[in-house]
Amino acid sequence: MTTSAPPLPPIAFIGGGNMASAIIGGLIRRGLPAGQIEVVEPFEPARTALFEQFGITAQPAPTEALTRVALVVWAVKPQTFKEAALPVAPHTAGALHLSVAAGIRTDSIGQWLASERIVRAMPNTPALIGQGMTGLYSRAGSVDAQERALVEQVVTTTGAYLWVEQESLLDAVTALSGSGPAYVFYFLEAMTTAGEDMGLTQAQARQLAVATFAGASELARRSDESLDLLRQRVTSKGGTTHAAIESMEADQVAQRFMRALDAAQDRARELGDEFGSAA
Repeated sequence: MTTSAPPLPPIAFIGGGNMASAIIGGLIRRGLPAGQIEVVEPFEPARTALFEQFGITAQPAPTEALTRVALVVWAVKPQTFKEAALPVAPHTAGALHLSVAAGIRTDSIGQWLASERIVRAMPNTPALIGQGMTGLYSRAGSVDAQERALVEQVVTTTGAYLWVEQESLLDAVTALSGSGPAYVFYFLEAMTTAGEDMGLTQAQARQLAVATFAGASELARRSDESLDLLRQRVTSKGGTTHAAIESMEADQVAQRFMRALDAAQDRARELGDEFGSAA
């Protein structure tokens, strides 16, 4: 017999952009009424979109309504986090906080909000279609098992999740999966352009490229074999795939790509240093 998940409590979102909308949509599909969701969003077009899409009346600034929420989701840009946090903090002393802002560390968030009950998350844009991947971190002892379970309930409305035990690893999560969809789109663009250069129409090339990425990713997900072995199975010596792989090896594509991910990780770390000062 399957045990159903406990009902979700009232939840607030500080910031009502794309990522907040993805999570809100998942929560509503999960059964949380729109009336149980508070949103603070300073930009009127975003407030209008939230009302039209979900029937949520977002507020331009924090109000006493925030005192009723059990969880606050911080869906703001790193550079505006502190500015957004200070007027919210007096209303959310009893809440658990879930931040999806890249780079901003728990020590900074904790000082701005006067709370240790913080979970950091790094989602990615496939959350918009329920296929996201989210990295999660909380300090040992600051968030209990029930609170972690609440965060998992929220995150699973947009896809899968993975807990990491060191906060610094969220910079790696950011580089790998947070920014990762852009890398996939980058390679899809290149494959589509190559297909057009070979005589296919743009629509044909795009269809072939997208289906190939989707199918190969699903094959990797279902297989227990290493990625190296999966690659070898379609790389017959002297064949067409072997010619392509040899060309990429000669151009050091793998090494250059790994350097690109290092650059993303470095930038995630810099965001914490640049915008995370608690002063």
